Amino acid sequence: MTVKLEDVAKLAGVSPTTVSRVINNYGAISDKTKKAVHAAMNQLNYRPNTLARSLQGKSPHLIGLIFYDVSHPFFGELVSRLENLLFERGYKAILCNSANDPEKEREYLRLLAANQVDGIIAGAHNENIPEYKAYGLPIVSFDRNLAPTIPIVSSDNAQGGRLAASVLSANGVQAPLIITGKELPNSPTNARSQGFHDYFASHGIEPATMAIPFETAAAIRRTEIQRLLTKGQYDGIFCTDDLTAMQVHQQALTMGIRVPDDLKLIGYDGTRFIQNYYPALTTIVQPLDDISKLLVDLLLTRINDHKADLDPNYLLPVSLHQGITA
Repeated sequence: MTVKLEDVAKLAGVSPTTVSRVINNYGAISDKTKKAVHAAMNQLNYRPNTLARSLQGKSPHLIGLIFYDVSHPFFGELVSRLENLLFERGYKAILCNSANDPEKEREYLRLLAANQVDGIIAGAHNENIPEYKAYGLPIVSFDRNLAPTIPIVSSDNAQGGRLAASVLSANGVQAPLIITGKELPNSPTNARSQGFHDYFASHGIEPATMAIPFETAAAIRRTEIQRLLTKGQYDGIFCTDDLTAMQVHQQALTMGIRVPDDLKLIGYDGTRFIQNYYPALTTIVQPLDDISKLLVDLLLTRINDHKADLDPNYLLPVSLHQGITA
């Protein structure tokens, strides 16, 4: 049976109005009464209706997190950090996995708006979602161009691409390849590829490019990578995410291709998972601590002042995890 506010009032020996005032921290109430109400709430496992409080003009202290898929190690680690930081600041998180489905993302946006969340941190990969602008909520984006008024936080993708290229070049790579995901128009992550190409172009080398979208099934990815490696025309590969780089490494070993003797390999992301469980992979490390803190700080700034003057773009420097693959 659902526990009601009146049940709490009866157990605490006070009026329902008093319970409501304790919950909303309104008016002069003695410590004895507050303790009695909270004890009754705990005994009955009563939780205030957050939506009802928001309809009364009170903040529900809820933040929506919309990301591609937290089963992916990078997004899983980022979301975990965001949730912990928000909890420390007094907010609860509602997690929304949007996957490769724009309609699913729109449905989640409608849900979050209907529940009057205080704000949203978005880092999904679907295009053309006008609701981000239409709902007028405080929003901060990770690595995605949502609307001119929504600030974007990214690692320095161009720096990451140049750093990967410089490491491969320093190790004698003359026939480089970059394996990307699906590059979306105006996406900040496109700069990884651009930085990589620009560095090699300055050395008179034109890298090849191959795209394998995020949503490609693992078996198909392996087949594509095997076909690529069979040709044997590249001596260095930069993958714009670590999972693809791991697949390239594993497939190369299966085919008897020596890494790094025959093939130099670099990934991108550098999560704790990769550094702890696949440390052999040389990879570009995104500063997840700094990214998550900045996303939360910017969002709370915008929540507290909807007209706060925020920059359109925030770039954070990357670093290199030196494994043995390059």
